[in-house]
Amino acid sequence: MSSVARAWREFPGKYNLEGTKCGKCGTIFFPKRDFCPKCRREGLGKMQKYKVEREGVVFSFSVIYDAPVCNSCLKPYAVAMVRTKDGVLISGQLADVEFDKITIGMPVRAVLRKLDEDGASGVIHYGYKFVPAL
Repeated sequence: MSSVARAWREFPGKYNLEGTKCGKCGTIFFPKRDFCPKCRREGLGKMQKYKVEREGVVFSFSVIYDAPVCNSCLKPYAVAMVRTKDGVLISGQLADVEFDKITIGMPVRAVLRKLDEDGASGVIHYGYKFVPAL
C-alpha cells in the first residue's frame, strides 16, 4: 500500500503519461525514475521530465475472464502491452473494442478514463486506458 502523499505525487504521471528521459543516454522511462539504471546518471539535472507518446500499437494482449474481486465487475476485459511511438512499453486495459478484433500491431491511443471508485459516494479514481486509434 502506498502513502497518500506518494499517490498524489504520481497523479500527473498517471493522467498525462509523464515519464523521464536520461539526459546522457536518452533512454525513456515510464513510470518516471530518479536515475538511469542503464548509464547510472542521477540527480535533477540528469533525468528530465518526458511526456510519453499517447499513440502506439498493441505489442501483446490477453483477455481476462476470471478476475480478482476488485475487478469482478469488469470481467471479461482485455489488457495489453502497448509500444508507444517513442518506443516505451506500457501496460494497460483496452477499452471500446470487441475482443475478436484485437490484433498484434493494432493502432491504439491512451485516453483518460474512470478506473474505479471508493464506494457509491467515495473518491473516483481516474487513469489511462487504451482505445483503438481512428
